[in-house]
Formats: sequence, structure tokens, C-alpha cells
Amino acid sequence: MEIELLLFYLTSFFTLINPLGVMPIYMTMTSSFDQEMKRKTALKATIVSFITLVIFAVTGQLLFKFFGITVDSLKVVGGIIFFLMGQDMLQARLVRTEVKEIKTYANDISITPLAIPMICGPGAITNAIVLMETTTSYTQKSLLILSIFVVTVLTYLILVNSAKLHRFLGETGNNVLMRLMGLIVMVIAIEFMVSGLKPIIRDILML
Repeated sequence: MEIELLLFYLTSFFTLINPLGVMPIYMTMTSSFDQEMKRKTALKATIVSFITLVIFAVTGQLLFKFFGITVDSLKVVGGIIFFLMGQDMLQARLVRTEVKEIKTYANDISITPLAIPMICGPGAITNAIVLMETTTSYTQKSLLILSIFVVTVLTYLILVNSAKLHRFLGETGNNVLMRLMGLIVMVIAIEFMVSGLKPIIRDILML
């Protein structure tokens, strides 16, 4: 059970963070950097992303209480966000994120826009909050945080080796992987929406 749960956490975070989609943007932004500066930028971006996701996962319940949000409604909204992201990925559009605006609003690209919102975007944040709210034990909570750590480490390794990976996969390989991850994200989106809509519809019918 724990293994299946961990695999689900890892798959959902990896597809939503989508390090292979971030890779071309990272390569463009750091094209004038030396190897050491590229490594430091990737490291800082993934550390900031990890901390941000953990903070949102842990404080999600407080945010729910403060704004009067239910887990079910967030699942539905999250499902819609994931579905739209998956649709973009299925059409291999996410790799074409605008790079022209980067230097106009970011002095430290490792934090903005690389960490937030490129790596730690609304989809990953919503996923962290929703999944943490559905955990029923400290073991599951630990597995969730572990999965965030593993995926951010993988993201760091992919970014650091982005030039080699890009040459190895080529344009076609990157597009194929993007579309596969898009399908997975859309499946997760449907699961989220269905599990969120069930109790909402049940409550409506009981009125």
C-alpha cells in the first residue's frame, strides 16, 4: 500500500513539475553562465521549490480554515488546472514559455521565474495541498514529503545535465516525453475531479 502511494506521489509531482519541460527554459536563461554558476542556479531553484511545496503542504489546512475552502472544492479546481496543463503538455506547448520577459522582472532567476512559477507552479502547489489533506497517518505525510524531495533532486539532476539530455533526446524525444506526461497529468486531473465532485453532488442530492 505504501509503495503504491509513494509511486502515485512521485508520478504526480514529477509530471506536474515537469523538469523536462523546464529544461529548455533553464538552458536559455543560463546560456551565458559558466558551469559552476549553472549548477548553483539549479541548486538554489530546486531548494526554493522544495521549501515552498513543503510549506504549502503543511499549512494547507490553515489556509482552508482561513478562507473557508473544502478539500473537495480544491480537488475540482485542481483537477481543472491539471487538465489544462496536461492539454498543453499533450500538444507540447509548455516548452515554448516566453523567455523575453525573464530579465525584465527577475534579478535572481533561480528564484523567479525558475523556482516560482516554472518548477513550483500552481499545479504542483495545489497537488501538495490536496495530497497532504488526504493523508491519514504520519507515514503517509512522510512519504509525501519524501516524494517532493526525490522529485526536486531529480529536477536538479536533470537541469544540471540538461545539455547532455537535450542532445540525447533530441527535439522529437522531448516532444514525445512531453505528450506522455501530458496524458498522465490529464488522467490525474480526472481522478481529482471525480473524487472531489462525488461528495459535493451527494450533499446537493441530500438537500
